[in-house]
Amino acid sequence: MIGISKLYCGTVEPSDVLRYGRKSAELPSHLLQFSEDKKPVIVWNVTKACNLSCLHCYASATAGRAPDELTRKEASELVSGLTGYGVPVILFSGGEPLMRPDVFTLVESAVKGGSRAVLSTNGLLLTSEAAARLAGIGLSYVGISLDGLEESHDAMRGVPGAFRGALAAVDTAQKAGLKVGLRLTLTRSNLKDIDGIFDLMEGRSIPRVCFYHLVDTGAGPKLAAESLSHDETRSAVSKIADRTRAMFSRGLKPEVLTVDNQADGPFLCMKMKAEGRFRDSDNALELLKLNGGSSSGHGIGCVSWNGDVHPDQFWRSVTLGNVRDRPFPAIWNDPSNSLLVSLRDKKAHLTGRCRECRYLSVCGGGLRARAAHAAGDPWAPDPACYLTDVEIGREGAPLAAGV
Repeated sequence: MIGISKLYCGTVEPSDVLRYGRKSAELPSHLLQFSEDKKPVIVWNVTKACNLSCLHCYASATAGRAPDELTRKEASELVSGLTGYGVPVILFSGGEPLMRPDVFTLVESAVKGGSRAVLSTNGLLLTSEAAARLAGIGLSYVGISLDGLEESHDAMRGVPGAFRGALAAVDTAQKAGLKVGLRLTLTRSNLKDIDGIFDLMEGRSIPRVCFYHLVDTGAGPKLAAESLSHDETRSAVSKIADRTRAMFSRGLKPEVLTVDNQADGPFLCMKMKAEGRFRDSDNALELLKLNGGSSSGHGIGCVSWNGDVHPDQFWRSVTLGNVRDRPFPAIWNDPSNSLLVSLRDKKAHLTGRCRECRYLSVCGGGLRARAAHAAGDPWAPDPACYLTDVEIGREGAPLAAGV
């Protein structure tokens, strides 16, 4: 996760992190990604059921709940185990999490246990009553999926009217006092909508947006024609950065992030240097080093509806264990799991251009699920990295001092 507003617009300085000693118990929520003792953020697919049929669904959601979903008792025990372990954030996802009847109870348990609870939803089931209940039990944030403007979103989601329903959910969440943001997966069909998304944020006072890079696992292969080229990705990230900075120049301070392509961090540093913003670039690079890059199997994990534990939400072909058999901490800290051990020392295992990259310490080798899916090798280069060989130093082209 790359904070465009933090790095490119300078809302965070390295000193902001260091004065807390990089201890997660001391850091405010917006700085948790820079802790050195980080426990994993958990994406929990609480149900496989969904009321939409999205082309890019990584979870292969279905119309009804899966027969092997965790029971209420099992789900409650999972929450207790996660909060007891010190998980800082539990992201309730799906499918559509609001299709699970006990999701409110689970969210409340997470909050009472000391974790921040956030919800990822398509918004169509976020009624006024549901929003008020979520606000009352302490939900920290609701992310509403909006994959472009109306034509793009409805085509991606497979249901006419999904766009208007999502916008209605934004209004509903705001009226209930919930912090709300947008979630968008970048595809060729919605590149034209980036400006419109920023206009929408500004017009509706939406404080946060996450732009996800498409990950071609799960249902992703159906979208091969929608995957961005490297040049298209560079252009999209540059536009996102420019639109974010333009909002800051007008006194607005949205939180803008990109997700699932760690190359965005070095790219922003190079972009700032090209603009003559050398100190800003140096600060951003230092923050990226503190963050450490991709954190699958370390700073992020996933629990599926049936209790399977994965290194992240996209790497569903790898199961580390099941919480029905062992508690989450026992699975996550298993020293006999060679993949987990290797993911926490990736530099020794990466191959090709990732291993040779001058930005390895800030990128961490990109998304291993993407590499495993594309090459059949979890240590192969991430095919979505759009930095050139010259930029990463493979051809001996030195960067400016400080990079």
